[in-house]
Amino acid sequence: MTLSTRQPKPKKCQNAECGQEFVPRYRSTEKVCSHACALVVGRADKRIQNLGKKAIEQRERREIKVRREKLKSRADHLKDAEKAVRDYRRTYELSIGSGCISCGKTQAEVQAAQGWKTGGAFDAGHFLGKGARPELRLEPLNIWLQCKACNAGSSKYARKGLTVAQGFRAGLIERIGVEAVEALEADQEPRKHTIEELKAIAVEYRALLREVKKATA
Repeated sequence: MTLSTRQPKPKKCQNAECGQEFVPRYRSTEKVCSHACALVVGRADKRIQNLGKKAIEQRERREIKVRREKLKSRADHLKDAEKAVRDYRRTYELSIGSGCISCGKTQAEVQAAQGWKTGGAFDAGHFLGKGARPELRLEPLNIWLQCKACNAGSSKYARKGLTVAQGFRAGLIERIGVEAVEALEADQEPRKHTIEELKAIAVEYRALLREVKKATA
């Protein structure tokens, strides 16, 4: 008795760019009609796997961020808000060509002398220190562009005959006038920001920072 051999049924090639019908030659589970189509489908499967892996990683990062946000204290949110304000003030002052508020050196002069420093040659410094005057920690008029040396308290680049702090005050008077400086010095109104207010400040100044970067790009 002769055994009959059943022929595999024709299948459609899973390479979307091909789509032709073919008869599997080796296994009934074959998905493509040729080696070339197998390479195309293989690359597509790998891209899908990578996209899936990326989506999972992104979801995990979002979940970690949410958990971290829930664990943040008011002090953490205060630091976030301060960083947002300082980043904006530093970037804005750089964008309009301001030099160091304390020593009066131009951006070019500061870059030539301190451009090698980690994080760049400039910081955003407080006129009235946040330790002694915490109520002005987030006040934009109290935060100005300073070269790293002046912000660290070094008198190397100080204005002639003045300390770094005195130079800061002199530079600030040049910028906003003596009345505004005296008003700032006299401002001792407490700022008891809630966590939600601190979050809002951070969001506001991050948005302002993006605008400045976009305008100077």
